[in-house]
Amino acid sequence: MSLILQILIILSALFLASLLAKRWGLPVVVGQLLMALIIGPLLGLVEESQTTDFLSEVGVILLMFLAGFEADLKLLKKYVKPSCLVALFGVLFPLVIFYTYARGIQGFDNQKALFLGLVFAATSVSITIEVLQEYKKMHTRFAAVILGAAVLDDILAVFSLSLLSPDSHSNSPSKIGFQILGQLLFICFLFLLSKYLLDLIFKVSKKISKKTNLFASDTSLSLIICFFLAILAQSIGMSDVIGAFFAGLILGQKKESLYEGSHHHMVENNISTMAQSFFIPIFLTSITLPLELSGLDQNILPIIVLTILALLSKIIPAYLAARIFKITRPESLIIGTGMVSRGEMALIIARVGLTGGMLSTDLYSQLVLVIIATTILAPLMLKFLFKFSKTSDLENLA
Repeated sequence: MSLILQILIILSALFLASLLAKRWGLPVVVGQLLMALIIGPLLGLVEESQTTDFLSEVGVILLMFLAGFEADLKLLKKYVKPSCLVALFGVLFPLVIFYTYARGIQGFDNQKALFLGLVFAATSVSITIEVLQEYKKMHTRFAAVILGAAVLDDILAVFSLSLLSPDSHSNSPSKIGFQILGQLLFICFLFLLSKYLLDLIFKVSKKISKKTNLFASDTSLSLIICFFLAILAQSIGMSDVIGAFFAGLILGQKKESLYEGSHHHMVENNISTMAQSFFIPIFLTSITLPLELSGLDQNILPIIVLTILALLSKIIPAYLAARIFKITRPESLIIGTGMVSRGEMALIIARVGLTGGMLSTDLYSQLVLVIIATTILAPLMLKFLFKFSKTSDLENLA
């Protein structure tokens, strides 16, 4: 089947899923993921390829850029302490819980047990962002904590992967030191970019656009900055989505001065339309494609156990961390639930484990199903919490 036909199937099927999800009162992302399961693993109409992997990566980058663009930096700064604790608990608890499970019940050795814990220590906030945007909750206190925690969680997971991956013996202390130094320099560069360089870049761009009548220059320039920071972050051992998030964050905080008039709304709409209509459906489909359904019925019990552990190992520690900082119970529960989705980050780590011989094919298939289960369950639980929590509890930004 040609790649163009597969893309047509993805876009058509997930568009239909969006309409049905809205009609049935489900989060749109849940309907899209379920449809992706049907056209992918169940019917085999869509298959994994380098092209779909690439397009899905672009989708995640654009999604995280938009999350940063919409985020309120003042809220992120205000709740940086609970975000740090939520991220720390959200990494340590799964590591300990799954290490204990793998060693005590499965009989894995130390390295394999730690690697299993790392798979579930990762968080994919991209799915949560989809739900927060759909229900217009991006400017709430709990959204700020979730976003901050997810970025830190991503950094911790990537750093831990560099230590636990099969080729980690090649990572000498000096190499790790250079990696940390590179990340510190990246943060310094972000400050310089936000404080001094952005204004100059957009000033030059505006002069060029007036002479050449390039009306879409603001959108193009924003995308250039987004992908540049994504590549820069990836080159120093961080996840590219972190760079994309910070690109959106620094542009979003200066949008009134950088973009003429109300052009920032046009830029956001242009990128959002492009991402939501093309790249994000491919990203959501790509999450389900690694799933192998054969033989899963024989492993149903461990899959259920792993799914329960995956839910509790994020909800409970994040809830406790948020409560330490006096965040309300409903918001703390939402924060915990918002950290549940593992998504593409866990799939990447699991794939590293499979190719490096750390995970068997059978265990890998189980993990993929659990990862997809958490990715579908998290939006459903969030919708339930939004519906049955008091509005005053969820809109309190003080």
